[in-house]
Amino acid sequence: MTRSTTPDGRRLPAGLTRDDEASMARLRSRLAEAADREGVLDVAYRTLDSPVGTLLLAATEAGLVRVAFTVQDHEAVLRNLAEAVSPRILEAPARLDAVCRELEEYFAGRRRTFDVPLDWRLAKGFRREALTRLPGIGYGATASYAQIAAASGRPRAVRAVGTACATNPLPLVVPCHRVVRSDGSVGQYAGGVDAKHFLLDLETTA
Repeated sequence: MTRSTTPDGRRLPAGLTRDDEASMARLRSRLAEAADREGVLDVAYRTLDSPVGTLLLAATEAGLVRVAFTVQDHEAVLRNLAEAVSPRILEAPARLDAVCRELEEYFAGRRRTFDVPLDWRLAKGFRREALTRLPGIGYGATASYAQIAAASGRPRAVRAVGTACATNPLPLVVPCHRVVRSDGSVGQYAGGVDAKHFLLDLETTA
């Protein structure tokens, strides 16, 4: 017997049809909506296909708390969120609708800044201070790690700024891809160097 597949070509478990998967998706949606209404959905998440790979997006009631690239291992990111924020975490796409819309507009070249509320709880101390400076780097522009360190009041903390960018829980929305080395080379990026080049090219050609 031939096993069914999902619309994106994934094979379903034995005995499970597309109708079954659709029913399960509707059930998960209803459970997520109920959890949200009852105030027991602390972290909602969903994925979004993008030009830099599949993104994992997660939000609390306070705002967007995590954006992760495929190379960062989405399952590991969800486990970390359960430990760092709350184990009451569910796939609940509706809470991320606005984030998805703004990201899609960004990748289409129609958005230069993000307006969604942010939950900064995963960034602490100087790392958070450095990251809050990044939205001030204009679309299509770059700043060096040294410049961000100076703007944060700690001109010698260049390496610490690099660490802040590398551990940024909100890449893309908090644009650490716009931070480069003093010699103009792009440096490292959580989503990979190719993704960083793509984002910088996107902004300079839009």
